Amino acid sequence: MNFNLREIASASMILFAVIDIVGSVPIIISLRNKVGHIQSGKATIVAACIMIAFLFIGEEILKLIGIDVNSFAVAGAFVLFFLAIEMILGIALYKDDAPESASIVPIAFPLIAGAGTMTALLSLRAEFYVENIIVAIIINIIFVYIVLKSSKAIERILGKNGINIIRKVFGVILLAIAVKLFTSNINQLF
Repeated sequence: MNFNLREIASASMILFAVIDIVGSVPIIISLRNKVGHIQSGKATIVAACIMIAFLFIGEEILKLIGIDVNSFAVAGAFVLFFLAIEMILGIALYKDDAPESASIVPIAFPLIAGAGTMTALLSLRAEFYVENIIVAIIINIIFVYIVLKSSKAIERILGKNGINIIRKVFGVILLAIAVKLFTSNINQLF
């Protein structure tokens, strides 16, 4: 075992920035209002499983179906772009005839374990030992669970106007992340 606190801390901070669960609070609240209930435990377990599985076999799966990491990242940028447009303009692009839960899609994937997270995991794999990355994933998943579980309390504290302001601000930030993800990967496709 090659546990290294510096690697765990670095990987944790990188994943924390990419997952950006705090910035996703307005999306989570909006989705909860749309579907009624979010299963926090289910969403976090599925997201953790997706991330750990992708850590080990992600690049091979993408190669198997003929998709490179850059194409995956560009596709993820489009998903983030449309989520950001929903947040900024207050319109609903994601529609489900009879939504039962938003726990798996879009919360576990692509909000928590999306293209940005997958790309970051592949990058971290090249730099750090796998066991340190797994610890970093677990640390982030615990934090994600806490945020998901307390989304109602966060909404009560901030109020409707506070949520609307945060939704617009983080919508612009999410849009910027989508544009950055798109521009940094689109050049690699040509």
